[in-house]
Amino acid sequence: MSDDPETARQIEELAADDRPLLVLDVDDVVLEFIRPFPHFLKSRGFGLTLASFRLTGNIAETESGRLIEQAEVTALLGEFFDAQADWQSITDGAADALAGLGDRAEIILLTAMPHRHRSTRRAHLDALGLNYPLLTTEMAKGPALAKLRGAKGRRIAFVDDQPHNLLSARGSVADAHLFHLMADNSLRAFLPPVPDDIVVVQDWHEAAPKIAGALGL
Repeated sequence: MSDDPETARQIEELAADDRPLLVLDVDDVVLEFIRPFPHFLKSRGFGLTLASFRLTGNIAETESGRLIEQAEVTALLGEFFDAQADWQSITDGAADALAGLGDRAEIILLTAMPHRHRSTRRAHLDALGLNYPLLTTEMAKGPALAKLRGAKGRRIAFVDDQPHNLLSARGSVADAHLFHLMADNSLRAFLPPVPDDIVVVQDWHEAAPKIAGALGL
């Protein structure tokens, strides 16, 4: 796995911090995604049928029933992220949980999205009172986590809804505390069980004390 040079540049801009590090995915961890996205699609003449844990192959043109291709999915995601302030709200419990952890840990948001959407997401997060540093990446998250942690060896926890991101984290930071949190737990039925060293949490109310314990807060 290689670094995303733009993500590395963003990390270099961060102020030095010696506190334990809490890195959070954004979509379906801090901001709702899978609940508002079908409503967005409907407004554009498409429908989402979740028959598997992926978007491509599950989005159809409402009028024709045609399943759309990857390029069209990518374009729709781009439109959604351009308009995210109209659709995405904070996941239940996230704001209070982060406020309770943020005075004792360094909180960084690490979102997998095209870098061109960073300023739009930054503005939306600020409007919601989520003023934590935001990093975007177009590559695997593990190398970004390793770079964020640096050489000091401070405790680190990472929360994501996508198992492959958690596995990437494990591959780059062997002793990271990993948490699998999904805004919509019904989607777990589409996933194989996560490895035993990844802590599965149902919501932020369960996650917050477990994260605090893992980071020694």
